[in-house]
Amino acid sequence: MHVTSLRHLDGGVLEREWTLGDVPGILWTPAPASPPAPLPLILLGHPGGLRAMYPRLAERARHCAAAGYAAATLELPGSGDRPRSADLEQARTELRRAVQAGEPVPADTVERLVLPLVETSVPEWRAALDVLLELPELGGPVGWSGGLISVGIRLAVVEPRLGAAVLFAGSFAPRASFEDAREVAIPVQVLLQWDDEGNDRQQALDLFDALGTRRKTLHANMGGHTGVPAFEADEVNRFFDRHLR
Repeated sequence: MHVTSLRHLDGGVLEREWTLGDVPGILWTPAPASPPAPLPLILLGHPGGLRAMYPRLAERARHCAAAGYAAATLELPGSGDRPRSADLEQARTELRRAVQAGEPVPADTVERLVLPLVETSVPEWRAALDVLLELPELGGPVGWSGGLISVGIRLAVVEPRLGAAVLFAGSFAPRASFEDAREVAIPVQVLLQWDDEGNDRQQALDLFDALGTRRKTLHANMGGHTGVPAFEADEVNRFFDRHLR
């Protein structure tokens, strides 16, 4: 883990930009408590590059810090400053074309777009956890929040250090994610925007139904992809308080 910049945000939150190999990431930690104690950690998933997503990520991190959580994120493969993949770009183009035309998104397109991201990013998140949890100020437990729902589901299955997950139903999911979902055993809260213009609502409901855990909750709100009510940020913290504290 190589720290590339360090600064304090309002409220005493410490922000560290860092890299793990060639993968950029950011770690936010709240102002030190007295006496200091190891902090639980929330992994912030997102669908794109760190620069484009930074304002939303920093706001989510501040909200975590206000509740006493550290937060960390990584850049998604093929986004931001990371090398592009021609196959991923082609699949993204096909998905956008289908959504804009109001047509069903072909299953093959979803698989070619999502599966490589899952297979690449999940090992990166696990490697980041190895490093982050060695820091003296971080002690777990660990939660997952947001990002591609397929990445969150896979991580919930394969990563034993993950104690709870908040999944955003705002991205298409391949068949493999439904198979993974049946193996999920940790508490899960799913956030669904009912009128999300870039999501298949019925698929999201079917995916929630497929989740194997009985400790699952669905929060559905009216509105489009960016219309998530502000109170849901508090609900996320309350969910993690119940299952990680």
